[in-house]
Amino acid sequence: MTDFGNLISQAKLMQEKMKETQDALKKIEVNGESGGGTVKVIMNGDGELKKVSIDQSLFKDTKEILEDLIIAAHNDAKLKLKKKTSEEISKVTGGIDLPPGFKLPF
Repeated sequence: MTDFGNLISQAKLMQEKMKETQDALKKIEVNGESGGGTVKVIMNGDGELKKVSIDQSLFKDTKEILEDLIIAAHNDAKLKLKKKTSEEISKVTGGIDLPPGFKLPF
């Protein structure tokens, strides 16, 4: 029975670590860029855009170009956030990959 008790203890410890990781992930901020850095965005761990910065020189371009650059910067930040999140979760799970489609509660 001690093996089962040990398994339960490890599961509880992992659950606590996951909670701590979730809290830490919410505090992460990543930068996304496009147009050679002319458009920059900051996104937090909840996926919220916190800041958009647009170089003054882009106001001479068409509306469509600016819109595309904003989308590209957002997608860059989103990709970086996903990578950072995976790295942090991997630390908790000991490198064990989560099943495809597995969603964490955040």
